[in-house]
Amino acid sequence: MHPAPSIIVFTVASGLGYGLAFFLGLGFLNPASPATGVAHVLALCLIGGGLLSSTLHLGNPQRAWRALSQWRSSWLSREGVMALAGFLPLIASAILSIFAGDFFWPLGWLGSALCIGTVYCTAMIYASLRTVESWHTPLTPACYLLFSGAGGALLATFFGAAGGGPVRWIGVAALVLLATAWGVKHAWRLRAQGLVSASTPETATGLGNIGRVRLLERPHMTENYLTREMGFRVARKHARKLWIITLLAGGLLPGVLLAGVLLLAGEGGPFAAVATLLACVSFAGGLLVERWLFFAEARHTVMNYYGG
Repeated sequence: MHPAPSIIVFTVASGLGYGLAFFLGLGFLNPASPATGVAHVLALCLIGGGLLSSTLHLGNPQRAWRALSQWRSSWLSREGVMALAGFLPLIASAILSIFAGDFFWPLGWLGSALCIGTVYCTAMIYASLRTVESWHTPLTPACYLLFSGAGGALLATFFGAAGGGPVRWIGVAALVLLATAWGVKHAWRLRAQGLVSASTPETATGLGNIGRVRLLERPHMTENYLTREMGFRVARKHARKLWIITLLAGGLLPGVLLAGVLLLAGEGGPFAAVATLLACVSFAGGLLVERWLFFAEARHTVMNYYGG
């Protein structure tokens, strides 16, 4: 499928923002530290910027608010409702930290719970689609949640180190989440590559008992919306190279940097701050490539109609 840049930026930015907000809500960072106040602001900016970018691919962005009315049946609508509800405790926690240097755990825990719920709803928008078989698996929301948690833990480690506080425990959590996220993603990718589609021209026409069904003539002489958006394909050799880049930038390099911080500077400081900042930037870059592949390698069953 066509990987829209706005959706890639949305899922990556909001995922990192919700991940950081989750750890801030658990009270892992010193609320009186100026670095923690900056972390709150960054989390809100990532979430808000990501949500705004998600409207750029809409034909009529001014009507996006109507999606909120279908929360009983639509994961997209549930995501919007959860995102709006989550802003209230997140903003309140940020104000409390920036202006009072304090942390109120019921408010923080509520915000953390809504962060999990929002990321899960985002993932279920894709996991609920039976027409894209590589997405239709519980591994999809698991990947989204783990990547959000890993990115949030990396950012929390950076802000903890920048504030001069201890970062050993949050760093260990980041390392565990990072390894788990890429392990689950590897399992997701192996499943996707080994899929044998249940929907074929033979099953669609009911003529499979006669033999192989082939397309005699394309339904359209020129491209249309479906062929542009659903018919995007990436060469296997390019996908393999991009996957290696993703693993190196998003998994190996951040893991090595984080392990170095834990071994050499578990109490924070300039070295830990610089190393974890590099780890965060590398992880974000790798995640952008991973999310591009998530869309580019997906195959929609509607392409059976076009001989895809």
